[in-house]
Amino acid sequence: MTGVQSVDRAVGVLEILARRGEAGVSEVAAEIDVHKSTAFRLLGALEARGLVEQAGERGKYRLGFGIVRLAGAVTGRLDVTQQGREVCERLIEEIGETVNIAVLQEHYAVNLHQVRGPGAVGTHNWVGQLTPVHATSSGKILLAHLPTEARARVLAASGLRKLTPHTLTSKTKLEKNLAEARERGYAVTLEELEIGLHAVAAPIRSHDGEVIAALSASGPAYRFTEERLHELAPALLKGAQEISHRMGYLG
Repeated sequence: MTGVQSVDRAVGVLEILARRGEAGVSEVAAEIDVHKSTAFRLLGALEARGLVEQAGERGKYRLGFGIVRLAGAVTGRLDVTQQGREVCERLIEEIGETVNIAVLQEHYAVNLHQVRGPGAVGTHNWVGQLTPVHATSSGKILLAHLPTEARARVLAASGLRKLTPHTLTSKTKLEKNLAEARERGYAVTLEELEIGLHAVAAPIRSHDGEVIAALSASGPAYRFTEERLHELAPALLKGAQEISHRMGYLG
């Protein structure tokens, strides 16, 4: 089998899976008219690149999220809220608190999507709200992953206003806090935006690994305690990783 023939057959496999949804080795082999061992090798090579993946049932294959990564290079950034909607719905059942997706806009974190937890207190809708980057968990995780110079510009524009007695307004203390967030993988705020409000946020990455959004959970301090917040952080991290995967990130 020549190199060109291999490529042609590999593309044929992808087209079959796009059309059928999923297919086994025998079905693929029959459609592209090759021996089962050849089809198996083609599927294995595509799987190694993340372009196909095995479905729940052993022996069945479907398109993988590596396809999204390739598509992302052509179509630009995918709609993170669309990709994250299902994950957010599931997270409120696991975490029980309000979940938001936010992105950086100038020197604010702006919330694009919100799912309210079953025990949400009050009726605050954060969607469309411009929130201070230094005092929100979403803002902090977005800041933490900016290049040093870009972060300095955003912080200079933000003014580091003191919103509660707990707001971090010292650049030195904030930088230390952001370094901790990078190291552990998530950022927290403890009554830094509002008295009585705690929050935690994890990064959402694009197909090329860039942090493009933040997935956060927030709730009242009496229930969403510092201890509980750290206990639930792994579930939030897993959710952010799943959205990143949907955006084409394979890391």
